[in-house]
Amino acid sequence: PGLQPHSKHPNQAQRRTTSFLKASESPRKMGDFGPAEKIKADEIAAVFRAEIKETVEKLKARGVTPLLVGFLANGDVAAKKYAEWTGKACESDGIKFELREIDKMDLEDKLKEANADPVVHGIMIYYPCFGNTPSFYGGNMDDYLRDTVPIEKDVEGLCHTYRTYLYHNVRYTDVGTQKYKGGIVTPTGAQGTKKSLLPCTPLAIIKILEYLKMYDDKLPVGDRMYGKSVTVINRSEIVGRPLAAMLANDGADVYSVDLAGCYLMKRGKMQEHTESSEDVVKKSKVIVTGVPAKDYRLPTEWVQPGSIVINVSHFKNVDEEALLKIPGVRYVPLVGKVTVAMLERNLIRLVENFHVPEGQ
Repeated sequence: PGLQPHSKHPNQAQRRTTSFLKASESPRKMGDFGPAEKIKADEIAAVFRAEIKETVEKLKARGVTPLLVGFLANGDVAAKKYAEWTGKACESDGIKFELREIDKMDLEDKLKEANADPVVHGIMIYYPCFGNTPSFYGGNMDDYLRDTVPIEKDVEGLCHTYRTYLYHNVRYTDVGTQKYKGGIVTPTGAQGTKKSLLPCTPLAIIKILEYLKMYDDKLPVGDRMYGKSVTVINRSEIVGRPLAAMLANDGADVYSVDLAGCYLMKRGKMQEHTESSEDVVKKSKVIVTGVPAKDYRLPTEWVQPGSIVINVSHFKNVDEEALLKIPGVRYVPLVGKVTVAMLERNLIRLVENFHVPEGQ
């Protein structure tokens, strides 16, 4: 789930079935729901880490031990703690992890060395490094660095190629190509053996929603959020915007909210939306908060019974005590452990796609 072929829209029969189901469901009253529940990320991450350990052992039997290299060039204490946490998880799951702490002025050269090193299977950089400092090559330096990591080693799925595939809903990188005038060949994503990579935190949120059965596995892959409304309060290029696009590409109506206003995102489309934040939250089955501010709080009176609320900010964006008084709410306060599991999963995908010698 997340990156597989699908129909652009459900066919007529599927639409009729979905419409029938929606029409036949009478609005549920507050008394119809059980008590609210706090969901721990550990139990969700454990499912994936068990699969990762098994796959790593199989790769080792084929002569490949996955190696992930992380570059820390900003001196950020929180980033270093996250790196140490990542290292412990990797070690536990049989993956090698090297944290390379360097001066940011040396980062470009060290990154190029890692790109060329056949022993390195995956690369990540702890951002921000330069912030909005402009690059000699155009744009800002951090964006340039993201695009300098090749698709064969971009474990975070943030380089230009993977970003393009995400937004254009290209789910495979190898088979099923379309040739345009001028000889340009691009994957269509309709079929293939090498799945594209997705950014780790947005992917973690998708996997949490699948775990909580928000995705409807009776519908075709790519339409399993069809008919559902989601509000994402954050439109950053690392989390909010890609997450909204992924959910929209899976059929949801996604309200992308930040200080600049509200946009409605549907598959391949994004348009300004005039309803207030309160209005869109009240009609959303899923609410994701990612506001990087200590004093922001999602008004709990906007949250409807039976909703899923996921907090991806380092800060608590909601009054947990008040939220857990709302019947049927499922609240995920932290996603970090699932994000690390997705990082490992992405690394395994890179190894399988690009780094296992032929014939092994």
